[in-house]
Order: sequence, then structure tokens, then C-alpha cells
Amino acid sequence: MQYDLLTQYKYKFFCLGSGSSGNCYYLGTNENGMLIDAGIGIRNVTKALREYGVAFEKIKAILITHDHTDHVKTVGCFGDKYNIPIYATDTVHEGIQRNKVIQAGLHQSKRVIEKEVSFSINEFNITAFDVPHDSIENVGYYIEFDKQAFALVTDIGRITDKIRDYARKANHLVIEANYDEHLLQSGKYPHYLKERIRNGMGHLSNRLSAEFIASIYNEKLQNIWLCHLSQNNNHPEIAFKTVEQALATNGVVANRDVRLEILSRHKVSGLREF
Repeated sequence: MQYDLLTQYKYKFFCLGSGSSGNCYYLGTNENGMLIDAGIGIRNVTKALREYGVAFEKIKAILITHDHTDHVKTVGCFGDKYNIPIYATDTVHEGIQRNKVIQAGLHQSKRVIEKEVSFSINEFNITAFDVPHDSIENVGYYIEFDKQAFALVTDIGRITDKIRDYARKANHLVIEANYDEHLLQSGKYPHYLKERIRNGMGHLSNRLSAEFIASIYNEKLQNIWLCHLSQNNNHPEIAFKTVEQALATNGVVANRDVRLEILSRHKVSGLREF
């Protein structure tokens, strides 16, 4: 794939996988970028990066949201083996260290961050903030670059004022829409698992995600990506329609006033350039 000089310096976002099978996102240019979470294999990452003109060695950092396996499965290989700095809170690093699925530990690649304390990676100014989830700790990321703002919030038990504050400032928002309430209720999951998902420390439903998006929408918001859809308790069309209808109640038309996209569990998403 050939890119002209202008494309080389455009900021781009794409998803390499979203859901319990593995989570990973790319934000950056062709020359300088980062991954958020490392829940899929390095071969798949390399292939996806190449598809959009990004060389593996241009990955300057990996930001980790929390220590669940679908977000950190390959973090050890990325870190010390390829000398890519791994950024996470001290508590999340402790969870990574205890996760038995991770075969390679983090030593020289370990970078400790604090919630609400901004830090920089090249031209990106990054702030981690608290997100309620039943992991050892979970954070979202608010990333500022070139007069733009990107926010990623996944594995959300419930909406908090902190999530609301960062999301309403974003031009580009990745947010969870994990399950449809009716599909979860009528599905085959055991009662305890259904309760774990919807108890305020699990995941966010389509309805709650849609209501939240509609409540924080403003003209600055350009892109919305719905992430971490359940394979058993959701469907892309249901999630899309739920958010589309919530926006419409405020007179906002999806894919006219704001781009709305569902991120796939297994396929690389379309490319968005800013």
C-alpha cells in the first residue's frame, strides 16, 4: 500500500481486536504511535500495522487499561523482548505480574504512571483516570495531540463523573457497549455471571452507553467507536441502533453529524485519519 507524504503525518486510529477474545488499539502516525492494551498476538499486530502502513518498530509505547488477560495476554513479549515501554499504574503492574497467562515478565520495559497525573510520549499528552471494573484496577485514557483529544473507556461497570468529564472533552471517543439487556436476561449465562456483568463493576449495556453518549454529545465530537461487544449477549446492529436512536432524540444524526462505528471482536477496523 502506497502513502503520500501528507498521509505519513496524519494521525490515525484503528482497532486490532475488541472483546473478550483480545483487545488492542493503535493511535499515532506512520512514524510515531502507541498501542492501547496488548491482548492479541504479535503476528496479528504486525500484520494489522502493515496493512495501514505502520512499521512495528514505530510503536513507541503500550498503555494498559487493566490486568485482565484479554487486555494483557502478550504484554510481556512486547515489553522486554522488543524493548517497548509498558505504561500502567503500579497496581495494574502488580496484577500483570500475578497473571499466570503472561509468560514473560516486565523488567526494564516497566513504566509506572499515576491516575490524574499527565505524562508525555513524544507529542502525546496522556492522562489516565479511574474506571470502575472488577479488575485489580482499571483506567481510561485521555490523550491530547495537535489540538485534538481522544478518549478510550472500556470495561465500565457504571458511568462516573470522572468518565463524563473526560468523554465530553473528546473529539474522538472509544466507549464500551458490551451487552443488550434483553439478550443477557434471556441468555444461557448462569445467574451469578449475569449479576457480575450488570452489578456496576462489570460491563456497560447498550442502553446505558447510548444514554451517556447522547448526554455528552457536542459539536466537537467527530468519531464514536463502540467497543467490547459481547459475542453471546449483543449484536452489532442492536448496539448501533440503540446509540443511533438515543442520539436522534437530541436531533443528532449518526454518520451525518458524528461518525459511529462498531469495533469487531476479530477483524481489524476501518482506518480513521485525523
